[in-house]
This record gives sequence, C-alpha cells and structure tokens, in this order.
Amino acid sequence: MSWTGYQHRDTDAAGWTTFWRLDPRGEGFALTDWTGYPDRPGHRLWVRAATPAGVRGRWRTSARSVCLQVRAEHGIYTGIAPVDVLVDGTLHARRAVQEGQQRLEVDLEPGAHEIEIWLPQAGVIAVREPVFDGTADPVATDGPHWITYGSSITQCAGADGPSETWPALVARRQGWNLRALGFAGECHLDPIAARTIRDNPADLISLCLGINVFGGSTFSGRTLPSAVEAFVATVRSGHPETPIVVITPLVAPNVEGKPNEVGLTLDTVRDLVELGARRDPAVTVVDGRDILTADEARELYADDLHPGPDGYRLIAERLAPQLATRSA
Repeated sequence: MSWTGYQHRDTDAAGWTTFWRLDPRGEGFALTDWTGYPDRPGHRLWVRAATPAGVRGRWRTSARSVCLQVRAEHGIYTGIAPVDVLVDGTLHARRAVQEGQQRLEVDLEPGAHEIEIWLPQAGVIAVREPVFDGTADPVATDGPHWITYGSSITQCAGADGPSETWPALVARRQGWNLRALGFAGECHLDPIAARTIRDNPADLISLCLGINVFGGSTFSGRTLPSAVEAFVATVRSGHPETPIVVITPLVAPNVEGKPNEVGLTLDTVRDLVELGARRDPAVTVVDGRDILTADEARELYADDLHPGPDGYRLIAERLAPQLATRSA
C-alpha cells in the first residue's frame, strides 16, 4: 500500500478515499463540543482528523505524468492547502486545490524516479488513487517512526504546502517516517489521541502541549498537570523505551501575561504542562520560548499565535537538531 501517515481509511463505491488520522470508529467517545458540520452531528476534532496533514504516498516510476483526482471542501477551514509532488525528495510541483472535484496533472521528468505525493494539510479532502501513464510501483516508507502531536502550529495550515509544514521539513531532513497528529484548535489531551500514539510504532514521540488548553480554558491549574500526566502515561504504556519530548507553547508576544477565562497565563500553562510531563522521569521537556524569540515571532507570525511559512521553516530548523539528539 503506497499511502502512509494515517490511522484509518474509508473508500466508497466510487473509489474516493478519506484518510483519517484518528480512527473514526472512536467518534462515539467524543462527547463534547459537537457541531452540525456538514449535515450531521460531528465533533470538530473529527473534522480535523479527516484532513490528511502529513499523509503521503511514494512510488517508483518511469512514467512521464501523473494525475490525481481530488474532491475538496473548505469545511471549517478558511482555505484549502495545495498538493505537493516531490521527485527524488525535491519539490517538483505544487498544485492548488479548489472546492469541488478536480484533476491535478503533473508532468514528470524522463527516467526512473521516486515520486512522492503529499496531500493537503488544510481542507476536507478525499482522493482517488493516482494514475500514472506508465508502470508505478509503490515504495514503502522507511526510516525511524516519528509521531508528533499538537495544535494548529503542528498542523501548519499556513505553511506554503504540505511538504513544508515544520513536521514534514524535520522528517524529510532526518529521513524519519512521519505521523503528524496536529489538530488545529483541538489539542486538548483527548484520550483517543493518546491511544492512537500508544498503538502505533514509534522511535520518537513529540507532544506540543498547552496552547489550545490556554486558548480554550480547557483545564484549570488544579486539573492540567494531572491531565498531562495521564496523557503521557497512556502514551508510555505502549512505548516503554521510546524517547518522549514534550514541547511547551511557543512565545506569543501579544498574548503573554494575559490570563485566560480560568485565570491561567501562558507562562503558568507552560509551568503546569512541565509539572505534569515530568511525572515521567524519562520525558524531555523543551521550553517553547527557546524555539523562537519574541522579536522573531513578531516578524514571522501571521497573527497573534500562528507562524507564517517562514516561521514554520525556522521552527523546523530549530527543532530538527533538538529532536534528533533525543531520537532512539
């Protein structure tokens, strides 16, 4: 099977496949924050989970072109991310994706090459299997397994393309097999996310925790450390020897020092996340304030919290060596 980076796939009778980064059969356990999207009840986490951030396929082929059919909706997103096509590890083509059904055609260079197709990191997306104009053999994704969990800053909807999110850039640089569990606005320590990490192979696990908890006032000072401890303990139960790195929220200059609805500032959230994470003595904690400076954030953020494309590139540059030194 050529596609990787997902937990479950649904393929309908017409051949359209939705890649779920969490198992939708667990949706019955999502009991809060229900919406009416699109015409049925649905948890916002599950809309994010059906967005194929980090999902990609790899083939070896001498074909001169490839065609990918995509069906896309904005859903709860403000925009739809593009599809990236890489040839021998280098970005070869980036195709914009519009709402509706479309065919994306990409000409390939002569000779045998390894082709990667990275699916959009934003939008409600379904695809049909790509069609090459010659023989194409699926290539298994190798390298150490890396799972990273977090918020919109891990999903990276504002990156230029799916192969240039910070997790994708780190994984490509290090030769790691990425599973990207970034859920915009929905990094609230959900048990289904912890179980997904627990139940999948991992040589390195990174958890970017706290920014959605701060923004959503999800936990109080009383409950946040124990919620982090429980999440990490679930993950650890499936990975007794795997390095786990917890990253606290990046600097957010226009928000720092301002209490949320339960009275927590970002600094307090950072402290409480670290307190809960260090209940596992083998966990490494990275202070998010050390990844970007306040001046860099002011220059590179698209808004109060979210980096733009150059910001995600700099995050990858800063985090790649830190994560590499902690990989198994």
